[in-house]
Amino acid sequence: MRNKALIVIDYTYDFVATDGKLTCGRPGQAIEQKIASLIEQFVQEKQYVFFANDLHKENDLFHPETKLFPPHNIEGTHGRELYGTVKDMYEKYQHDVISFDKNRYSAFAGTNLNILLRERNVNEVVLVGVCTDICVLHTAVDSYNLGYNITVYKDAVASFNKIGHEWVISHFESSLGANII
Repeated sequence: MRNKALIVIDYTYDFVATDGKLTCGRPGQAIEQKIASLIEQFVQEKQYVFFANDLHKENDLFHPETKLFPPHNIEGTHGRELYGTVKDMYEKYQHDVISFDKNRYSAFAGTNLNILLRERNVNEVVLVGVCTDICVLHTAVDSYNLGYNITVYKDAVASFNKIGHEWVISHFESSLGANII
C-alpha cells in the first residue's frame, strides 16, 4: 500500500480572502471546495493530512520576505486563520490531521515534516494550496530532493501570478516528475 499525505499549504485568510494582505484573490477562492473535498477524502481513507501554515513575526527585519512582500500571516492576526470551508474541515477533523507553522517557502524548511512523513512510511505527497509558484513550488522541489513521489491537483493550487502558476504546473511534471491531476 502506498501511504499518501495531503499537504495543504498556506490556505489562510491573508493568502486567499479578497482583503487578505498578500492575496491570490479569486484564483485562490476558486480552489476552496476542491481542497475541502480532498481533506474529506484523505481523512475518510485513513490517509494523512498536514496543514503547513506560514507564520511571521510583526516587524521582523531579518526575515528575507520582509524585503519582497508586504507583511502577511502575522502571528496572532486574523490573517493566519485558515480560510472558509478549509477552516471548517480543519475544525471538524482537527484530531485526525497535523498542523504546523513554517516560516520559509517550503513546508520542509526548518520544520519536522520530513520526520513526520518518514515515521508514517509516507512515500507520496499530494500538494495543494497557495501560492503555486512560491510555497507550493518550493515544497515540491524539497519533496523531489527527499525522494517523495509528488502529485499536484491543478484545480487545487493557485497564485496571484498567472504566468508563474502556469509555468510551475509544467515544471512540476517535466522537471520533478510530478503526477498532475
